[in-house]
Amino acid sequence: MDRLTSLTAFVRVVDAGGFSAAGRRLNMSTTMVSSHVQALEDRLGVRLLNRTTRKVSLSEVGKAYYDRATQILADLEQADEIASTLQSTPSGTLRIYIATHLVPFVVPVVTEFMSTYPEVKLEVMMGEREIDMIEEGFDLAVRLVPPRDSSLITRSLATWRHVLCCSPDYIERHGRPQHLADLAAHNCIRHVHYPYPDEWRFIDRSGAPAAARISGTLVTNSGETLRQAALHGIGVSLGAGFLVHDDLEAGRLLRLLPDYRPVDFAVNAIYPHRHHLSVKVRIFMDLLAKRSADQQKLINPHGRDAPA
Repeated sequence: MDRLTSLTAFVRVVDAGGFSAAGRRLNMSTTMVSSHVQALEDRLGVRLLNRTTRKVSLSEVGKAYYDRATQILADLEQADEIASTLQSTPSGTLRIYIATHLVPFVVPVVTEFMSTYPEVKLEVMMGEREIDMIEEGFDLAVRLVPPRDSSLITRSLATWRHVLCCSPDYIERHGRPQHLADLAAHNCIRHVHYPYPDEWRFIDRSGAPAAARISGTLVTNSGETLRQAALHGIGVSLGAGFLVHDDLEAGRLLRLLPDYRPVDFAVNAIYPHRHHLSVKVRIFMDLLAKRSADQQKLINPHGRDAPA
């Protein structure tokens, strides 16, 4: 068997955590992936992977071999990308996953990229779920929160901020919280991906950090669900500023505790670790970064210095 293909199959098995997942990434049957790894082990005369019915793991020799093999493949990829750069024309398929509410931010970049580089095929998916970028084969994700997987690379594009708010009807029925500690007695509806599950974090007027312990009857991965629940008086929401801006302006939602500004978050471009980024990914991210200043008002319409 081709040694380079076997080496690639071995690395993909480790990266994806199994033979079937590696096969999907390589467009190769599970049996063929297993045969390539077996051929590599036979050639070396060592066991690289420990196999069980539930998972595969690296042997001690396999760990050292994987580290070097990864570098070799990265060097080969870099050589290919240098050649591609010299041609100055990105090609192939670019797979992107976009958080639902960032579609207005990203779509203009998609259209600009496609107009400039018609040779590239784009597959653009959107949603709110946590994706496995390696196993699902995404080149880039654009999200409102950083990834939990520390092996992924994150590039900050723009800042955004929540707004603490509720409906006038909710205040009429339950009263207006006067202090952060008061939130503990209110129904605080929250987003499942907010990174601090049992508290909301703020900055006070002096610039010092502050936090409120919260609980509530609704947890969701949908910002629009939180907005609708807040509009219907279900509870107090920490809503994304770009989602609730019009409701605040119209008085359908009311801003709470203005002395406390919710902490800033970033719009993030996230990609798997690579020794050398492909041309198409790098160009797309550069376009995102270039437009981020113009799009900052869309993401954080109240500005960085406005009180929350």
